[in-house]
Amino acid sequence: MKKVLILSSSPRKGGNSDLLCDQFVTGAKEAGHQAEKIFLKDKKISYCTGCGVCFNRDKACSQKDDMAEILEKMIDADVIVMATPVYFYTMSGQMKTLIDRTCSRYTEINDKDFYFIVSAADESKQAMERTLEEFRGFTYCLDETHEMGVIYGTGAWHMGDIKKSEAMKQAYKMGKIV
Repeated sequence: MKKVLILSSSPRKGGNSDLLCDQFVTGAKEAGHQAEKIFLKDKKISYCTGCGVCFNRDKACSQKDDMAEILEKMIDADVIVMATPVYFYTMSGQMKTLIDRTCSRYTEINDKDFYFIVSAADESKQAMERTLEEFRGFTYCLDETHEMGVIYGTGAWHMGDIKKSEAMKQAYKMGKIV
């Protein structure tokens, strides 16, 4: 049994990327894994202020919000799924804020399998590559990470459009094979 952590950065509960997260959770749980989805919109995660406190590795982030709990779960997970809607060909601000706030303990997020979920109105998978490169830039800074799969929820403009997509089946199947 693996510990699977799904980070949904959609600003809309039930939005297209969030629905794909739910499919991934369903597949993972059916396969016998422990799966938890964190809906970032429900959490208080402040922007990194660049104060430098965390650069002294003896000290945690000076901000007191929900990020410490999320970061602990990221460190403890075997598998991390990072999901974002794609706005103007980049990840959501919620996801970027989360990534920036891993600074205090990012060296402890190691030996993980990563899956990425992107959803967008654009039909082109190639148009999602910029967003995926942002995710890869983050995982490049971590030790022993493995990109295991990408779910492209393309062609989904309106909330719920993704339900008609092949991406729903892919998210479920990837969840089952973590």
